[in-house]
Amino acid sequence: MIELPVVPVATEKPRKPDWLRVKLPVGKEYAQVRSLVDTHKLHTICESGNCPNMGECWGAGTATFMILGNICTRSCSFCAVATGRPLAVDTDEPARVANSVKLMKVKHCVITSVDRDDLKDGGSIIWAETLQAIRRESPETTLETLIPDFKGQWDNLYRVLEERPEVMSHNVETVRRLTKQVRIQAKYDRSLEALKRISEFGLRTKTGIMLGLGETEDDVLEAMDDLVANGVHILTLGQYLQPTKNHHPVVDWIHPDQFAKYKEIGLAKGLRYVESGPLVRSSYHAEKHLFDF
Repeated sequence: MIELPVVPVATEKPRKPDWLRVKLPVGKEYAQVRSLVDTHKLHTICESGNCPNMGECWGAGTATFMILGNICTRSCSFCAVATGRPLAVDTDEPARVANSVKLMKVKHCVITSVDRDDLKDGGSIIWAETLQAIRRESPETTLETLIPDFKGQWDNLYRVLEERPEVMSHNVETVRRLTKQVRIQAKYDRSLEALKRISEFGLRTKTGIMLGLGETEDDVLEAMDDLVANGVHILTLGQYLQPTKNHHPVVDWIHPDQFAKYKEIGLAKGLRYVESGPLVRSSYHAEKHLFDF
């Protein structure tokens, strides 16, 4: 008989700290947008992603739309979007998104998408057509694009850049050391190059990092230096939340005081604007990122 070691029963997941509690969305502006979304069956990533800031953003006239379907060709360990073979491109999508923006009277529109590595153009044609359609239907609406890295096929990036959205965003998502674990098919330096090209094109350049994945403070400071060196103007820092038990675990709950510290450090290093807090997401306070530069 061989005596086997006793394996302790797995402990329960650590409870979310109090500072991650979210207030229910309220307000006249939110109610109006909520009514439009329900009546016209409009789609926003704010709603489908259960964003904690939906009420605040809708109240400020900001909404985020996801284009090119809801199936991604990549399988990042942090993301709840389905992975697989996407459906064919919907050529009517630009007009539908533009109509939604017009109906909702969106003041600042954020567009994002899944990765479409299956397409030769990476989805950049639909990206450009969507921005053009919104500009036709709602010329007063400002635009922010949260784009993929287009696998480093820069002609596809420039197709979107040429539409000159007011803010151009691409998320590095995590620090260099954790990129292979968190963004399996992505490359940290490729993301930096995308950001550098955006900045050199003369556009407000933005990125986001999730915290609590196991990074150290030194990792975060190194990332800030990399971002500043590649021309990034705006950085968002927020707490990572594990979508399901099959996704990357939450390693740390980052205290609001640490987020505040990172904001001070980022501004001191030369970033123009830093949104830093547990509930911050990529488009949080997006309408405030339209500063002159």
